[in-house]
Amino acid sequence: MKRVPLIKLLAGTALALAVVSTPVIAGSGSSKEKKEALYPNATRAEPKLDLTSEKDQKAINEGLDAVNNQDKEKATQILQPIADGSKSKYAQALALQGLASIHYNDGDVKGAIDLLKRALDNGVMPNDTYFQLQYMLAQFYLADEQYQPALDTIAKWRAEGKKETADSYALEGNAYYRLEKYPEAIAAIKKAQSMTDKPNDSWNQILMASYSESGQGDQAAQVAQQQLAANPNDPNALNNAVAVLMQAQKYPEAITLMEKAKASGQLKSEKDYVNLAKLYLITGQNSEDQKGPAAKAAATLQEGLSKGVVTQTAENYELLGAASYMSDNTSGALAAYQKAIPLAKDGEANIRAGQLLIQDNKYSEAKSLIQQGIDKGVQHKGTAYMLLAEACRGLKDKPGTIAAMEKAAQDPETSAKAKAWLKSPTVSK
Repeated sequence: MKRVPLIKLLAGTALALAVVSTPVIAGSGSSKEKKEALYPNATRAEPKLDLTSEKDQKAINEGLDAVNNQDKEKATQILQPIADGSKSKYAQALALQGLASIHYNDGDVKGAIDLLKRALDNGVMPNDTYFQLQYMLAQFYLADEQYQPALDTIAKWRAEGKKETADSYALEGNAYYRLEKYPEAIAAIKKAQSMTDKPNDSWNQILMASYSESGQGDQAAQVAQQQLAANPNDPNALNNAVAVLMQAQKYPEAITLMEKAKASGQLKSEKDYVNLAKLYLITGQNSEDQKGPAAKAAATLQEGLSKGVVTQTAENYELLGAASYMSDNTSGALAAYQKAIPLAKDGEANIRAGQLLIQDNKYSEAKSLIQQGIDKGVQHKGTAYMLLAEACRGLKDKPGTIAAMEKAAQDPETSAKAKAWLKSPTVSK
């Protein structure tokens, strides 16, 4: 199923579970209770309850209280015998829903679904209990990534229970998004938001992602910026806004948001500093003046490193090296790559540092670094050997140059150029 990497979405698994009913002795219902029914317009005919034993009623109460208190052992000990052998189907259903909650809290979502379905199939429950469990089943399906069953269950709940809630449309929007049905997801989330004056901020994550995935980047950016305006001090709102602006390739707007956040002291994580630096580099690569944005990228990383927010990793030093190089600060770039070398698992930083040393006519040091990089492993081996050949040529090491070029000739990326050099008259002299 579709996942949007830049936006952290609700997984549908964080449910506040609690048992939804306490047992009622048959014939004890009052007219007042009926007036306060949660599903007063339901089409389902309420069955006649068959719980007549006060002993069973007390046991179920104790078991369900244990579920709510997360006392798994006690709850299971009390409820399992009732689910397996009570003469009351109503008692069995309540025990099954309590056991379903236990399984869900243990991470056994499929087991929870099976138990909850058994409780619903039993049928002997008041409407309030029945439809609350049906809604819980839809949540369980969503948590188990069974998105179509979740949609089918919520549709049945709505049709038979004759009830609409903002949360139910949000659940529907989440499931539609996971099925990559973005127009339906957008409609469901907007419906949810229209039904409450306190919409859940997380619903906007699904709405933004659905807009982005359906090619409506401008709409996604608008939602993100509105959410940030409403929650200016919320780091998640900032990250979401920046993410969708980047997806919509609105890099200047994303930079503006992050610069404002930085000025107000809201950039506090390594991810924030690194993302801002990358945004500067992207805008620099896409403009005629890459030096200015690259210098800002380097300054941002240096600030993060000096504060201890940005960690001293090979990746971060390599990013600093690239930013420094693009801003014509070759000495800064070389220093950054040299710091990356002992931290890196591959030889990429060696190659970049070696290339800069060649430009500075420091061929011996360049040769050593490049060879070390090749030995550690690099992605473009032919290019590395071409640079090694250049360092050897600077040292007037003709055998070394030829040997490096022969290696470069074995790589499809550099084969033609290396073979042409090897065939040149100067080589045979």
